[in-house]
This record gives sequence, structure tokens and C-alpha cells, in this order.
Amino acid sequence: MVKKTTKKVVVKEEKPAGVVTHYYGGLEVGIIKFNKPVKVGAEIKFKGATTDFSQKIKSMQYDRQEIDSAKKGQEVGIKVDDKVREGDEVFLVE
Repeated sequence: MVKKTTKKVVVKEEKPAGVVTHYYGGLEVGIIKFNKPVKVGAEIKFKGATTDFSQKIKSMQYDRQEIDSAKKGQEVGIKVDDKVREGDEVFLVE
């Protein structure tokens, strides 16, 4: 008699690093509230109902000042390559 074994495949669910809170179309800037520290140069992915693209963070601003990194809970402005929408999730690409 052959005993069958079943393996459980565990898929690691990615947790978002932040969420888009606003988008300024004329400036092509997304306001993102990060829930973990993120630095300029990091690769991020925007995912939403109609949004799905990745880009590198070229620059970010807080209170109209250039900054090198965003702290946990901070809302920053990032120039985006494509349109983002409120509620879109932001993931760190590793």
C-alpha cells in the first residue's frame, strides 16, 4: 500500500509598504502614506483596481522640502510615472 502525502504550499502574502492618499494629475505627483521607512532610490510597485506598475523613487518631498527618506507614518509626495488613485497600495520591490 502506498501512502500519499500532501504538501501544503504556503504563499507569503505581501504586505503593502504604504497607500496612496491623493493624486495631483497636473503635477503627476502621488501622495503616499508609508507604514515603514522608505528611501529615495527604492523600487516600488503601485497596485490597485486599474493601477499596476513599478518605478524607482527618484525624489520625494515632505512639506515642500526634498527629503532622502520617509519615516513610518509619514505622508510624502513622489513624482509618479503613471496615474495613481486614492487607495492604491504601494509595495516595496525586493
